[in-house]
Amino acid sequence: MSEKSGEKRGIVIHFMDGSTKTLEFPKQAPDDQTQAHRLKEALEARSLVIEAEGALVVIPFDNIKYLQAYPSPAKLPEFTIRGASFKG
Repeated sequence: MSEKSGEKRGIVIHFMDGSTKTLEFPKQAPDDQTQAHRLKEALEARSLVIEAEGALVVIPFDNIKYLQAYPSPAKLPEFTIRGASFKG
């Protein structure tokens, strides 16, 4: 997915109970540096905070198995495994 102004971003939340929830949203940060900072803050907060359809939703990370966000940010931590694909 190429990055265009106004292009939708999304996240699939995979919960510990096996259910999933998909969200779409507009670009949240003006640049890669701000995006990286916000990601770090979210991880330190230990919960995912979302405003959706006029409501505030707070999901503790303890309830989340993993998150899948798209498109992948341009700036990723150095330890990130790149170019991977899921098998099986």
